Amino acid sequence: MQSLSSITSVAHVIQLAVAPVFLLTGVGAILAVLVNRLGRVVDRFRTLERSEAAATARVEMGILERRARLIHWAIGLCTGCALLVCIVIACLFLGSVTGLDLSVPIAVLFVLAMLSLVAGLLCFLREIALATGGIHVVPR
Repeated sequence: MQSLSSITSVAHVIQLAVAPVFLLTGVGAILAVLVNRLGRVVDRFRTLERSEAAATARVEMGILERRARLIHWAIGLCTGCALLVCIVIACLFLGSVTGLDLSVPIAVLFVLAMLSLVAGLLCFLREIALATGGIHVVPR
């Protein structure tokens, strides 16, 4: 039978793991947006490629190619962030069960996850700038 202290210890680790789980939810939402944007870019590229004016659409296709590359990087970096957060959560439980002090690896993994998320969001921001850079509003 488990002692009350070990159950309390596991409950405490679960409490610590709640914040990273919420972070995973947010990263998942960002990934859904990125995948949707990538799908729209690919659809637009295919439409331009099949059009009769494909030669004149080369400039837009070049922009779409750059946007797709940035979204691809953003998806990779945000997915890396999610994986690192999952490893952080696993380390929390592993440290609790084994009694090992994994505070340094957990901190390093979390910092790497945040850096990966920041880089992914910067790629996303650049992609948005490319997407809106071609919009020209003519004053009336």
